[in-house]
Amino acid sequence: MNRIFGTDGVRGVANEFLTPELAFSLGRAGGHTLSAHGERRPVLVGRDTRCSGPMLEEALSAGICSVGLDVWKLGIVPTPGVAYLTRHLGAAAGVMISASHNPIEDNGIKFFAADGCKLADPLEDEIAEHVLAHERLARPTGTDVGTILDRRRSVGAYAKHCVGLGRDLGRRTIVVDGAYGAAYDIAPKVLARLGATVVPLHCRPDGRRINVSCGATDLAALREAVVSRPGSVGVAFDGDADRALFVDEQGATVTGDHVLAMWAKDLAASGELLRNTVVATVMSNVGLEIALREMGVEMLRTAVGDRYVLEAMQAGGYRLGGEQSGHVIDLAANTTGDGIATAVRVLGLVARGETLASLAAILKTYPQILINVRVTDKARADADDGVREAVARVHKALEGRGRLLVRPSGTEPLVRIMIEGQDETEMHELAESIASKIRASQGP
Repeated sequence: MNRIFGTDGVRGVANEFLTPELAFSLGRAGGHTLSAHGERRPVLVGRDTRCSGPMLEEALSAGICSVGLDVWKLGIVPTPGVAYLTRHLGAAAGVMISASHNPIEDNGIKFFAADGCKLADPLEDEIAEHVLAHERLARPTGTDVGTILDRRRSVGAYAKHCVGLGRDLGRRTIVVDGAYGAAYDIAPKVLARLGATVVPLHCRPDGRRINVSCGATDLAALREAVVSRPGSVGVAFDGDADRALFVDEQGATVTGDHVLAMWAKDLAASGELLRNTVVATVMSNVGLEIALREMGVEMLRTAVGDRYVLEAMQAGGYRLGGEQSGHVIDLAANTTGDGIATAVRVLGLVARGETLASLAAILKTYPQILINVRVTDKARADADDGVREAVARVHKALEGRGRLLVRPSGTEPLVRIMIEGQDETEMHELAESIASKIRASQGP
């Protein structure tokens, strides 16, 4: 059976792959699986601002109700808000409808278990099996049919939680890029409650422009806004606000690697960095390893994806982990990457009197080249002899002085090339030598 779940839920072009019919069957299959595991409590459903969101929300909710579970609709809410509220409200599960940083036409459906964690692979596989046979699942009638209730006010509890993680920001000017997505309303409000002077940017619920030349996927507008306001800093979220990137007072980008380094230093100083370890992925810059080593902190690398970071954190008993892209997980606050919580914590460090630029200077990054090659068949690229030979040549050229990672995207039709070393021009040339072979592998 082909797995319909990727590394971050079920994702694809809305109304083409991710149809209302598939959303309905996922609701039935997910509801049935959860109830079969003894969960009869309500299921929370949230979404981002995408145009296809309401359509999929209604279909998914109908499917859940058709197997006898109630749905509590949260409306537009960040993904980490769904994870937090699932635990906080004692729900059976949470479901987020979002394609995160993907293009407008995409959407996705992501399940959270009652503990606020993404579902383990075996449970996703069980749901997938029931999707194929959802017509055979029970159909209760009368009062046993589930109901759909509006619980948008519950999102306030997540906002209060985020405020509680922070400190007085002392009227500092913070430019907030909401990416026209799920953070458009709640992020400015949280930071304003903490005393910041907030300058909103792309903070409207516009699903026709979500992630378009804005947010964490494109920092140009945020950088311009920060530079035009001396002394300000900026924070940008992606479409579902599970990650955040920053722009410092000088207009420089502050990545998830920088955040992990400065946050680890702060936690280690107070004895709160459990097992003195930070979990990151194979995409994190080698500069992060060096910075952590110099402060006496170990670094554990995982496969790309915040779910793998979380699994390693839970297995090892670690507190802090994340990705260069801005997914940062603090298990003391939430069970998934949380852009708003990250912003609150990082800006709280700035509020102590240091600049964001000086805090981020703890990490010296090596030049890192990222090339995304669009493909029609990821498996063909992986099996191609020309691609394999090019990868082997680059590995040999980098031996002892750099890193190479070539991997298929788990959410898009792309093969991603990451190469890292001291000479940026050479790294570009080496990366392109692989990219050209991948393109050639796809045929005319």
